[in-house]
Amino acid sequence: MQGHYRIAVVVLLTAWLGGCASMSPEECANSDWRAIGYEDGSRGYSTDAFAGRRKACAKHGYTADFDTYQAGRKEGLVEYCQPSRGFQVGANGGKYYGVCDVAMEGSFLEAYRIGSQLYSLRSAVNSANSAIYGREAELERTKQDILDREAALIARETPTEDRIIILAELKDLAERTGEIEAELDNLIADRAAAQVELRNYEVTIAEYGY
Repeated sequence: MQGHYRIAVVVLLTAWLGGCASMSPEECANSDWRAIGYEDGSRGYSTDAFAGRRKACAKHGYTADFDTYQAGRKEGLVEYCQPSRGFQVGANGGKYYGVCDVAMEGSFLEAYRIGSQLYSLRSAVNSANSAIYGREAELERTKQDILDREAALIARETPTEDRIIILAELKDLAERTGEIEAELDNLIADRAAAQVELRNYEVTIAEYGY
């Protein structure tokens, strides 16, 4: 990125980050549309980002310079549409909006798909972990409920009719404990399989420099 573009982007980034359409009259009057375009291109934004700014500036009586914006955006897209960026976007679960030139898109998409697969495999492991943690927490609560009811069952002040209810509850809780433990066994097995698949994939793509 050229020096004067960097300065302009640093100054304007807060107002324009993420294609924000809210722009003040001062921002519209002092906009470096080439720098904004470069930043949008380097982030892989479509020209929809420009449309919101153009509308906002029109309300303040300013005309957005699309040609200058687009020139900067094309330069930014050269930075964005690299295979390394494609892999990064995919591995982070990002979306690709079809912005790359046909000459660069093939290698970008190949790397993007590799990264997306890595993201999916990591997500499968994370989902399994979350499910396991959830079941473990439920199991702890259920065991505590059993202890509480057992204490109530043997308490002298507990009426006979309440003891009958507590016994039924204990039966249900014991059954639920068995169900949770079986679910945990399955989830742990699923996680192990997902971890193996992830490790194998990481080894494979490392051979290709990822």
